[in-house]
Amino acid sequence: MSMLVGDGLTHRFGSEPAIDNVDLVLDTGEHMAVLGDNGAGKTTLLRILATALRPTSGKLTIAGLDAFRERRRIRHYLGYVAHAPGLYPALSARENLEFFCDLQDVDRSRVAEAMETVGLASVSHRRAAELSRGMQQRLAIGRAILHDPRLLILDEPDASLGADAADLLAGLMRGRTAVLATHDHALANRLCPRTLVLRHGRSLGTATHLRVVR
Repeated sequence: MSMLVGDGLTHRFGSEPAIDNVDLVLDTGEHMAVLGDNGAGKTTLLRILATALRPTSGKLTIAGLDAFRERRRIRHYLGYVAHAPGLYPALSARENLEFFCDLQDVDRSRVAEAMETVGLASVSHRRAAELSRGMQQRLAIGRAILHDPRLLILDEPDASLGADAADLLAGLMRGRTAVLATHDHALANRLCPRTLVLRHGRSLGTATHLRVVR
């Protein structure tokens, strides 16, 4: 079964297309990297796939559901790590996750497991503002997995994570469908059997081997 299907996804900012007629299909459990230079449209595409941005035109289905007409039903399937962590700086790491549990109607017992998974159990009491950039990124990842989503949309999640980034992400992606945008081609090659290459908002197609865009 296809977990995610995009058909003719297009988004314009003014007269310029950030994403132009992009098609993609991901089967359940499949991992795909999105590659391209800065400005190629990676973040715009991932925001659309995460239902955070409605495309100007085109269709997106997740688990067979229309991603925008049935957005509420899709929330259970989807975990999204955006380019910015999006945390509450005055709250502790644990309080951040507890707050999002309450928002998503998830039992708070999931917090301890998520903190352990992302390697933050020892700093759970510290305010988010006091955490390093890498720890903030880990906390954002922990938030994305609180509800045990079947689909992960990851926008440069490896930023500042440190030497064990690949192992952490591999563990998170195992058993889930995942879309990963990254500038690290070696990481993409390790974690994702497929790649989608973007240039100026257009897809150069998918491949099972990395294609470097220059």
